[in-house]
Amino acid sequence: MAHLPVLPPEARRILELARSDRGAAREALAQLSAQAQTALLLETPVSRRAALLDLVDQPESVVPGLPAADLCLLARSIGLEEAGWLLSCATNEQLVASIDLDAWDGALPDRVRFGEWLAALADAGEETLLRATHAIDFEMLVLQVRARSHVVLKTNEDDWEPPAGGVTVDGVFYFVPRAEADDLSDFMELIQALFSNDYWMYFRLAQGGIWELDIETEEWALRWRRGRLEDLGFPNFDDAMRIYSFLRPDRRSEIPTRPPASTLEAHTNLPVSVPPLPIVSDAEHALFRAMAGLEEAERAPVRAAFLELANRVAMADRLPLGEPETLEKALEKAARVSSRGIVHLAEAHGLDAADVLRRVTVERLFQVGHNLAPEPRKERATESETDPETASEFPN
Repeated sequence: MAHLPVLPPEARRILELARSDRGAAREALAQLSAQAQTALLLETPVSRRAALLDLVDQPESVVPGLPAADLCLLARSIGLEEAGWLLSCATNEQLVASIDLDAWDGALPDRVRFGEWLAALADAGEETLLRATHAIDFEMLVLQVRARSHVVLKTNEDDWEPPAGGVTVDGVFYFVPRAEADDLSDFMELIQALFSNDYWMYFRLAQGGIWELDIETEEWALRWRRGRLEDLGFPNFDDAMRIYSFLRPDRRSEIPTRPPASTLEAHTNLPVSVPPLPIVSDAEHALFRAMAGLEEAERAPVRAAFLELANRVAMADRLPLGEPETLEKALEKAARVSSRGIVHLAEAHGLDAADVLRRVTVERLFQVGHNLAPEPRKERATESETDPETASEFPN
C-alpha cells in the first residue's frame, strides 16, 4: 500500500542529521523519553527502523516497549546474523513470539530457521541464550537436537567406543552430526551453556534426543504455538479459512437485517504496530473511503475488525508471519477484496458505502468480494492436512 513507507517528520529529521553529524542526531533522539523513542520507532517503516535504533543510546530501554511481533520484524530487517545485540535487549515474550512467527513452516517447525535464531541468540551472549532457552518450548529444542544430531549414550560395556565424529561435553552423551558436512559448533554452544548452567535441562534434552518421537513432539509444539498465536490475534488455519467461504450467487447481495456487533474490545493489545490506514475520502480503496464517512465512534470497531481480517488473510494465505512484508501484503489484500464487496453491495441496494459498513461486517464484505472475483492463493500443506487432530474436520 502506497502509504505504508511514509517516514514521520521527526524520524526523517534525525536520520538526515545523522548523515552529517551522528553525535547531534544521537543528542536529538536522547531528548525524547524512552516511551517517545519507542513510539517514534513504531511510526517509522520497518526498513528504516534499524538505522534509527542505531542512534539510540540505551536500546535496552526502548526495545522492550515494542509489541511482541515487532521485535521479530526488526530482527529480520536487520538480518539475524547481525541482530545479536537487538535480541539481548528483548523480553522473553518478544523472543518466544519471534520463534512462533518465524521458525515455523505451516504446521511444522522450520529446523533451519530455528537454527538461525539459536545462532543469533548465542551471538547475543550466554545470558540471553540461556534466558531464551528457558522461555522457548522444550519440544522445539528437542526437535532441534534430533534434527542436527544423533545422540549416543555411553554404556558400561568394556568394548564400548565413542561414535566416530561424535562431540561431547561430559563424556556421557555424544552428539553425532546427522550429515557428514554438518558443523555442530553453533549447536554445541547451546549444549555447553546448558551443561554449565542447568545440568538437569541438559540431561533432559540429551535424553529427549534419544527417546522422543518426532511426530508426538511436533504435535505438542504445535499446540503450544497455536495457543500463543491465538492470544496474539492470529486465528488457527481452519478458522481463518472462513473468509474464503463459498457464497451462492443468490446470496452475494444479501444484507443482514441487524447491524454487525462491535469487535473493538478484542483488539486493544495488538502484537504488532500497524501503520496509519488511509481513511480519507479520496483513498484508493472503497473500504477506506467508506470508513472516512463514519463517525469516530463507529469507525473504531470497524478498524479493529479490519485488522482482525488482515490477520485471517495472513493465516489463510499462509504468508510467512515473520517477514516484514507480510503485514503490508495482508492489509492490502484485505482492503482490496473487501472494497470489491462493499462496491457490489452499495450498487445492488442503492446505498451509500458508509451505510453498508454500518450493516455488514468487514469479514462478510471480504467473502462477497472473494466470491465475485477469486484470487489465487499459495498452496502447501496446511495444519489440517498435517495435524491428525483436525485432519478429518477440514473441508475439501
